[in-house]
Amino acid sequence: MNLRRFIPIERFRDPPPVVAVLRLAGVIGRLGPLRAGLDLRGLEKQIERAFSFRHLSAVALAINSPGGSAVQSAEIFRRIRALADEKEVPVIAFAEDVAASGGYWLALAGDEIYADAASIVGSIGVLFQSFGLSDAISRLGIERRVHTAGARKGALDAFQPENAEDVAMLKSVQADVHEAFKDVVRTRRGDRLKGEEKELFSGAFWSGKRAVELGLVDGLGDLRSVMRARFGERVRFKPVDGDRPWWRARLGVTGPDPLAMGEGVIAALEERLIWSRYGL
Repeated sequence: MNLRRFIPIERFRDPPPVVAVLRLAGVIGRLGPLRAGLDLRGLEKQIERAFSFRHLSAVALAINSPGGSAVQSAEIFRRIRALADEKEVPVIAFAEDVAASGGYWLALAGDEIYADAASIVGSIGVLFQSFGLSDAISRLGIERRVHTAGARKGALDAFQPENAEDVAMLKSVQADVHEAFKDVVRTRRGDRLKGEEKELFSGAFWSGKRAVELGLVDGLGDLRSVMRARFGERVRFKPVDGDRPWWRARLGVTGPDPLAMGEGVIAALEERLIWSRYGL
């Protein structure tokens, strides 16, 4: 007996497809004591919630990130993929302004990747930035005293002259991380990659239009348009938002967090520098 015809409410008889929207926006990793970027600890509940909706047809990742921590990029990527495989739910990634470096690593969690023609995509490489301040403190007559146990413990100290052995050690570590990144790209994109590896893995970045030509992205389009074309006009989007602190929810506070007003200038500058690499 077909019981469906006895249910009077159409949406119960034929529920619309649901697409969970998980927003991954910002620098990846921790920027300071009070300035958190994207990390697995902060996102885990949101990721799990995204895969928990009834009638779920897909999880859409809305990505706007210039990168950051390679470790956190990998951990967020692995958690999304683990749940996608467990729940057998497709994941579609969408690059907004930027999905570069670690931001592209996050996009690789998608079974398909879409971007705007003007999006910035790629930067498959590893970056270390620092300053050389040894001459500056010398001119100021400052004597710095550092005592270590372990000959290489003070490696890459910005207040000491650069040492060739330290640089070689750093490059070795970077090569290992770069290789891990490249392996994820090869595994997730496979024969969709159309460019030469020398170009793809150079650390360069491209527009979304060029990224399609290189096989880093599957097509051009925004989240709502692509999902409606795939699942129909009845599709329901379910944004997955982070939790506000309990006291803000209880008091109905919706403005800037007062604690954020005291964040360090260095952390803010670091974040600004990461975004500025891509003209943003």
